Amino acid sequence: MQNEFLDMKKKVFVALSTFAQYGSEPLDMLTSENVEYTINNLGRRLVKEELIQMASGCHGIIAGVEPYDKDVLDALTELECISRCGVGIDNIDYETARAKGIVIRNTPDVVIQPVAELTIAMIFCLLRRLIFHTVSLRSGKWHKSAGGLLYGKKVGILGLGRIGKRVASILNSIGCEVIASDICPDVFWAKEHNVRIVSIEELLRESDILSIHLSYTGGNRFVLGRKQIALMKEGCVIINTSRGCFLDENAIYEALKEGKLGGAGLDVFLDEPYRGPLCELDNVVLTPHIATLTRESRLNMEIEATISLLESLGINIMHT
Repeated sequence: MQNEFLDMKKKVFVALSTFAQYGSEPLDMLTSENVEYTINNLGRRLVKEELIQMASGCHGIIAGVEPYDKDVLDALTELECISRCGVGIDNIDYETARAKGIVIRNTPDVVIQPVAELTIAMIFCLLRRLIFHTVSLRSGKWHKSAGGLLYGKKVGILGLGRIGKRVASILNSIGCEVIASDICPDVFWAKEHNVRIVSIEELLRESDILSIHLSYTGGNRFVLGRKQIALMKEGCVIINTSRGCFLDENAIYEALKEGKLGGAGLDVFLDEPYRGPLCELDNVVLTPHIATLTRESRLNMEIEATISLLESLGINIMHT
C-alpha cells in the first residue's frame, strides 16, 4: 500500500537556482504536500539541454526565464504545469504547451509594487544626478551639478496595465502631470485617476519623462528607435523596466551622447547580461534585471508560484 502511495507522488523541478533564498516557506509547502522536488544547483540560468535533463520525468516546474520551446516541451513528456515565478511567459512556447495540455501559471500581482518602486527610484536618480555625484565624490572631487524636480514634470506612461497604473498613481501623488498611451486603454480608470490618454505620437512629443511598461505579445511590436526619438523633447528621460526588445539600444546610446536625451534608466536589455556601450555614459542608470528583486516580493512570488503549481497538479493544499 505504501509503495502505491509513493508511486503516486508528484515530481517537481525548481528551475530557479535562487529559489527559497529569502525564506523556506515554498520548499516547506512542497515537503508538507509529499511532493518530490529537485532544484537547479548550477547557480545560473539553464540552457535547454540542461533543462531537459534536470526536469526529465517531472510533472511540474517552478520556472524562471529559461527556454521552454517546442524541443523542451516535447522532451518533457510527463509535464502537466509550468508555474512561472514572475509575469512574462514569452520564454514559453504557449501554443505547444496548450496543445499538450500543459497548464501555464504566473504571478502578475506580486511584481507590481517592486517594479513601480524601481521605476520611481530610477527617475529620481537621473533627475538629481545621484550617480554623477557619487562617482565624483569617490574620485575625490567636490563637484555640484544642478538636477531637476520631479514635481510638475509631464510623465508619459507607455503601457497602462497593472504596473503602468501603479506608476501613474505614485507620480500623481508627487504632483506630476501624467499622460498615457495603450493599445486598449482603461479610459474609466484613467479619468478617475486624472491620467490623460493620448496617442503614441503625442506621448513622445509631450513627455519630459517616458516610462515604458508594455507587455510582450510577440509579432509586431513597438520599438523606440531613431524615428521615435526624433519626435521627443530635447532632454527627455527614458525609463524601461519592461522588456529590452522595446528599445533600439544603439539609437538610445547615440541620442544620449548627442544630448537629445537627458538620461535613461534601464533594467532590461535585448541581450543579457548586458556589456554594451551604454555602460560608458554617466547619464544612465543601469541595473541587471532586478525590478522584481526585493526580499519581500521574491518570497511572495515563490509562495504564489508554488501554490499555483500544487493547485494545477490537483494537490489539496494543507496550508498557505
